[in-house]
Amino acid sequence: MTPFPLGRPARIAVLASGRGTNLKALMEAFPKGHPLGEVALVLSDNPEALALRRAQEGGVEAVVLPWRGRRAFEEEALALLEAKGIDLVALAGFMRLLSPRFVDPWYGRLLNLHPSLLPDYPGLNVHRRVLEAGEAWTGTTVHFVDRGMDTGPILLQARVPVLPTDTPEALEARVLRREHRLYPKALRLVLLGYGFPPEGLRPLVGEEAWARLQALSPRVRPFHLLALGFLLQAGKAHLAPEALLGRGGPWARGAFLFARLVAEEDPLLREELLELPEEVGRAVAGALFRVESPL
Repeated sequence: MTPFPLGRPARIAVLASGRGTNLKALMEAFPKGHPLGEVALVLSDNPEALALRRAQEGGVEAVVLPWRGRRAFEEEALALLEAKGIDLVALAGFMRLLSPRFVDPWYGRLLNLHPSLLPDYPGLNVHRRVLEAGEAWTGTTVHFVDRGMDTGPILLQARVPVLPTDTPEALEARVLRREHRLYPKALRLVLLGYGFPPEGLRPLVGEEAWARLQALSPRVRPFHLLALGFLLQAGKAHLAPEALLGRGGPWARGAFLFARLVAEEDPLLREELLELPEEVGRAVAGALFRVESPL
């Protein structure tokens, strides 16, 4: 598949089984005619899914593939994605585990949103489990889908406080509001070429830097992936190995500042742009504008 950015609007498909609130957020972020990409197709395994009605009301093609077993569903879905010229697939409340038959050909272009700070609390009943454990913080994670359940490389995370008065329903509602902001941003990163799973980096960075990347904790690794994406899009791919090994100079500093600004959304960090050489600072500011711009 052609790497992102494509040089044309990407065609996005969303798989949903339920209410479709994250689908609604994606349709609003990527409407028809958006220069970066548009939600062009909604697939559901559930004929009663509210997501289907949301798609139809938004003028997006909606298709029901009733669940008759995983193999039948995946074969139909794969054929439909190809026929519709889909470039990127987002799972949004899709309640089925996909097999390698589906995941492998879409790896790196298949995203999922999970309502916890992975790798903590994968699977179902997340909010109840978080409350029972007495956690002070929870959150949401956008990750690339691999063969496991909620195990793929993390792209973005956002933290959400747990309040003493929370019920599972109240916590779910608070996390959901954060998801509506995070998922569109994650798709923008991928479509702009700043976000990709680490396996594609191995030939570029070399074995020493690759080993360092693999040794990083799942919570730290996304910062490195975004930093490397920045270097690639800035035409500084040759600096990627040195950046991973902590020896990249001003461009590496700028790359990691970009990653922190995207992931943490801390406006005070922007002051650090002034400490970078002018060329690097302009590149970081331009990349941030592309990620944050509505167009």
